[in-house]
Amino acid sequence: MSVTAPEELPKTETVASAERKFRKGDVPAGKKRGTTSFGLFLAIVPFLVLVFLFSYFPLYGWIYSLFDYRPARGLSGSEFVGLQWFRLLVGSPTQLAQIGQVMANTLAMSFLGIATSVLPLAFAVFLNEIRATWFKNIIQTLTTLPNFISWVLVYMIAFSMFSTTGLVNTVLLDSGLITMPMKFLDTDQNIWLTMTAWSLWKGLGWGAILYLAAIAGIDPSMYESAKIDGAGRFQTMWYITVPQLMPTYFVLLLLSIANLLNNGMEQYYVFQNAFNRNTIQVLDLYVYNIGITGNSLSMATAISMLKSVISVALLLSVNALAKRVRGSSLI
Repeated sequence: MSVTAPEELPKTETVASAERKFRKGDVPAGKKRGTTSFGLFLAIVPFLVLVFLFSYFPLYGWIYSLFDYRPARGLSGSEFVGLQWFRLLVGSPTQLAQIGQVMANTLAMSFLGIATSVLPLAFAVFLNEIRATWFKNIIQTLTTLPNFISWVLVYMIAFSMFSTTGLVNTVLLDSGLITMPMKFLDTDQNIWLTMTAWSLWKGLGWGAILYLAAIAGIDPSMYESAKIDGAGRFQTMWYITVPQLMPTYFVLLLLSIANLLNNGMEQYYVFQNAFNRNTIQVLDLYVYNIGITGNSLSMATAISMLKSVISVALLLSVNALAKRVRGSSLI
């Protein structure tokens, strides 16, 4: 008995402890993980429903491209025309020329936006170097506020300052620098640069927030090591801060490339007029003008379908490029 007793005692304690756990209702770890995963899934179900309602359910509207839709008749009373609108897009020289101009405007403004996308990064780097906290907060607040101003109010500001009777022309005329008012808004000259400048003014501070958050996540020991090695502020920025921000910048850059055709329309809608219509009309605004102003909803649907297909193709291409360059995909 002296030999078998030490071996039986641990078994008895193990069985007793298992029975106590069973009486308490403890659930095995696998079941706990399954319950937790199901609970998390239920938490995201409302968001999945919203995504379906606002992103996928509206795709049913693509059926309008197959009809000669008339709002007064409804879809059931409209004539089915099949691919007529798609053939019209590629079969009419006038339509092709107009779409070519629209695509040139869209791509030009998109590439200008990509070319200036480095400015929020530079602004965040220099803003992070401001030692006076109160001054840094003021600058960040003043540069972020324009993002929350609607484009209608932005145009109101532009009109009050740059119209023929605006502040700038009034000052120039009163000072004798010009004899005739300058047309800043009623012209198609440099409209791409003008729109890029307004977009940059509105989104510079907002775009820098993401980079400021990335800067806050940089390991402070890297800066301490650089100071010990005798690095100055500009060397610290160039060799530590900027390289640490490059992954974030490249992800945003790839997403911008994937959205080349998605310029939005609010900015260009409020700034368009009879003088700059041909050079300011981007693809989104063109679809709106055809569908609402031109009362051709079927044609507008066909153009927006082609835009969506091209955008998805760009996204998949950029995702493949990101996987090859970075080793990880975006989606």
